[in-house]
Amino acid sequence: MSSVKIECVANEGCRIGESPVWDEKESALLYVDITGRKVCRWSPATTRVQAISVDAPVSSVALRKSGDYVITLGTRFAALKWREQLVTTITRVDKDKPNNRFNDGKVDPAGRYFAGTMAEEIQPAVLERHQGSLYTLFSDLSVVKHFDQVDISNGLDWSLDHKTFFYIDSLSYSVDAFDYDLQTGKIGNRRSIYKLEKEESIPDGMCIDTEGKLWVACYNGGRVIRLDPETGKRLQTVKLPVDKTTSCCFGGKDYSEMYVTSASDGMDKEWLSRQPQAGGIFKITGLGVKGVPPYPFAG
Repeated sequence: MSSVKIECVANEGCRIGESPVWDEKESALLYVDITGRKVCRWSPATTRVQAISVDAPVSSVALRKSGDYVITLGTRFAALKWREQLVTTITRVDKDKPNNRFNDGKVDPAGRYFAGTMAEEIQPAVLERHQGSLYTLFSDLSVVKHFDQVDISNGLDWSLDHKTFFYIDSLSYSVDAFDYDLQTGKIGNRRSIYKLEKEESIPDGMCIDTEGKLWVACYNGGRVIRLDPETGKRLQTVKLPVDKTTSCCFGGKDYSEMYVTSASDGMDKEWLSRQPQAGGIFKITGLGVKGVPPYPFAG
């Protein structure tokens, strides 16, 4: 695939860039900087990044059907009004775990917001184990907890027929699948569909393409990999010029561009001098596949 082209479109030096989401209405890429406590929006037309600062680690952002956005902030699901820069809490989870925060989140095809928690890291990928849980925020703003004992709740997406939910608990080094009931949002029958190889390092954020294949960003692996969830085989590896690749999504006019977020936390001066684009946002073109537009939260 010699036609694959990678460029750094926003070199803002995110501490932990995450949760890229294409906002079609704004023709812009949304993403967050978790430890930088910022929700960001990059416009290809202006090549500028607008950022809204928030009062806690912000780990995911999603579109909202009624307009604006929903975010996971600390251990809260919250609403974000962009123009007013106004954040309002919807509900709080993990009240008994003051050391926890949300991590990755995504909206399912029925408009429910799935997001999981983890313990705050002592240093990147070093934390108290089994402290996290996976939650769903329903459109009536009620919350359901699916399971606990999670290390680092991460990448999520749904199969094209909406019958399978894909999920990553990073320190299991596995991409997992669940049976999925779109009517109720219930999940079950968990199984591993891909175990990461040593050089791929830690599985992080994930998205799906229109051929039903998964793309997984490999933290400390400096790459995104394309997987076939049916066969459990890796189909493609795209290497990036930074080690700490964190998540990926498709965007652009026809969803043929891939956007990859990255992190700089935990890198010393020498490492950063070798990778000056660490924490940047990358655009990959020429993959020859398209992605699925993000679903908006229905509440």
